[in-house]
Amino acid sequence: MKEFFDELETRSDDLRSREQFERLRKQVHHLKAHVPAYSDRLKDIDPESVIDRDTLGLLPVTRKSELAQAQSENPPLGGFSDLTGRSMLRIFASPGAIFEPQANVEDFWRTARALFAAGCRSGDLVYNTFSYHFTPAGFMLEGGAHKIGCTVFPAGVGQSELQVQAIAHLKPSFYVGTPSFLSILSDMAEKLSLDISSLKYGLVSGEALPATLRDALSSKGVKVLQAYATADVGLIAYESSARDGLIIDEDVIVEIVRPGTGDPVSRGEVGEVLVTPLSSGYPLIRFATGDLSAFLDGASACGRTGPRIKGWMGRADQTTKVRGMFVHPEQVATVISRHSEIIRARLVVTRIENSDAMTLKCEISSTGVDKAGLVSSITDSVRAICKLRTEIAFEDEGALPNDGKVIDDQRPID
Repeated sequence: MKEFFDELETRSDDLRSREQFERLRKQVHHLKAHVPAYSDRLKDIDPESVIDRDTLGLLPVTRKSELAQAQSENPPLGGFSDLTGRSMLRIFASPGAIFEPQANVEDFWRTARALFAAGCRSGDLVYNTFSYHFTPAGFMLEGGAHKIGCTVFPAGVGQSELQVQAIAHLKPSFYVGTPSFLSILSDMAEKLSLDISSLKYGLVSGEALPATLRDALSSKGVKVLQAYATADVGLIAYESSARDGLIIDEDVIVEIVRPGTGDPVSRGEVGEVLVTPLSSGYPLIRFATGDLSAFLDGASACGRTGPRIKGWMGRADQTTKVRGMFVHPEQVATVISRHSEIIRARLVVTRIENSDAMTLKCEISSTGVDKAGLVSSITDSVRAICKLRTEIAFEDEGALPNDGKVIDDQRPID
């Protein structure tokens, strides 16, 4: 059986660096000439001077807040892409009013490499439970599966009873989605006495994979590995069978910097992940993910020679990801603004029985409040704005800490 996706995964560090920076220089030339937002941002940069990580650090960091502002002023993509017409297959929306394109190219988000490492092979039936609605997650993994040569069942999210009926009938071998939803499907299959044992492998993403959940899924016959990707830059890193960190995708350059800056941290130190994709279509330069991680020393025991990171280690800001969806402080503020009864609020994110859970703790005035009705209306607001369910807990005025936190992510990192 073919062990690696391609020869890029086993090239030497020196060759990888030379080839990646050659591609980057060509990309910078293209951006200056054809992509309006970067024509200005890179006007003082000589593309031929970008030869290594030190010179990469001279290029400006691109942040989500800048994308959002540019897109609001110059829709749809703020001048950060030269895709038009048939070259732009789709546009997606992410929470926080960020829009991302899909170029009309094979495996645009480059997820095939991660799927292959997780055991996906040509001819497999891939059961894809990522959303195909608004966000690109479903299409991101479908594109990679098609490149490998797989058939995809676009299951999407929710409807667990119908999902396990489909799995029992179709007998797919490979699962794609969040790990918590795979656990839900497994429990539902047991409840309905349906056989979903055809699922043997899976690639999971969108949320943390605690060791307890991985072990539980393995005990039910499904070996899952992780991928780290965003709608903006596609695949960033992925897990191999060695399970010794996440291997950085061959088509991106990753930096770890001090949060809020473009300055690299010391090797092994935790910092913010910056990603520069080397493929065309939506070539963001030094894109700040807002995620925290750290480089690992050495190469993976699986034989792939690329640099590795520890994986997701939290957020550099208060934005967090819950059940595969980003939740921003601005969204919590919008919820609060819709309800005059709320004095202050804090969204607390926890993990209960291997599933993400949210509670919006609200300080409310103590007089004349219909608490039952308010719970219902706040719940509806959170669902409308964040596209997620939450519990509502009322607190006395002054009970919440005065520390500026809007989102408190209390999930353990293990």
